[in-house]
Amino acid sequence: MKTNHDSNPDNEQRTIDTVIKLTLIALLLVWCGMILLPFIMPVLWGIILAVTLFPLYTRLLKLVKGKKGVSATLITLILLALLIIPSVWLISSIVGNARELITSVRDHTLVMPPPKPEVADWPIVGKPIYAAWQMLSTNIETAIQTYRDKLLVVGDKFLGIIKSVTSSFLTLIVSVIISGILLVGSDKTETSTINFANRLVGKTGDEFIKMIVITIRNVAKGILGVAFIQFVLMGAALMLAKVPFAGLWALAALLFAIVQAPVGILAIPVVIYLYSAREPIPATLWSMLIVMVALCDNFIKPYLMGKGAPVPTLVIFLGAIGGMIMSGFIGLFTGAIILSLGYKLATIWLEGGSQEQVPES
Repeated sequence: MKTNHDSNPDNEQRTIDTVIKLTLIALLLVWCGMILLPFIMPVLWGIILAVTLFPLYTRLLKLVKGKKGVSATLITLILLALLIIPSVWLISSIVGNARELITSVRDHTLVMPPPKPEVADWPIVGKPIYAAWQMLSTNIETAIQTYRDKLLVVGDKFLGIIKSVTSSFLTLIVSVIISGILLVGSDKTETSTINFANRLVGKTGDEFIKMIVITIRNVAKGILGVAFIQFVLMGAALMLAKVPFAGLWALAALLFAIVQAPVGILAIPVVIYLYSAREPIPATLWSMLIVMVALCDNFIKPYLMGKGAPVPTLVIFLGAIGGMIMSGFIGLFTGAIILSLGYKLATIWLEGGSQEQVPES
């Protein structure tokens, strides 16, 4: 029979071995995380796109007689075309508008219609808008010098936005390719994900996975989908109405829609321009169309975000906005998912507590 003195060295040795093993495992996991860190954003976006596009992938799979590679390739090519073609149009429009603006300022040919006297009667903002507009219409160079500092600040912010959008666009291109690869191996990925969820939270793992999938699809449709629709419709309406710098206005509408700022704000200066440069009837018709496009998200978004959602639409919306404020663009999805999971766990806990308090009959 061993004494306590004899067993202590064995216990200490086992403890040391366990600590060393755990330290090495933690070091390995951290090292792997650091290696994969540059690829986290494209992979996350690839997963989000794959989850969003999976229903389309399954429908297309039936048409191509079960050829997974063909179905995933077609979806990838279609998505790349939908991204690249409008982007090329937008970039060419922005470059053309910028070149036209620079040339007209340099050649002193930039002409802006003078404001109508009624503008000065607008409440609160009428007089400063009238003064700035009048200066722009009579002496553009003096106006630029007067508002030079403010214009530089706006220009710097706009260039920063352009750089961020360009970087995000390139990341999205890589993510589209990753999503195509994930779609091909969707069966194995789904099985592994469900097994992991079941090991993590037990029998409710399937329910949580379904909730995450629905949340991702609802956010993609309700925020990004609506933003893209407004971007295309606003750009088309402004070009048909022959509003100057239509590409820039469309880009601003896209950014406003993504960050959940009211796109209707952008319609105000456009409507002012239309009434100052067009006859009343055409100006009214174009203004009605542009305002309708700017406000359409108020009707489409609640329907798309709440369709089939296992949690209230408000939870998804607050999670998306809060996540974006905290984590940037990807936070639209991660925030909505985390808050939905938290809401679901709280609901399960409260329901479990209420069931425990019910007396037995």
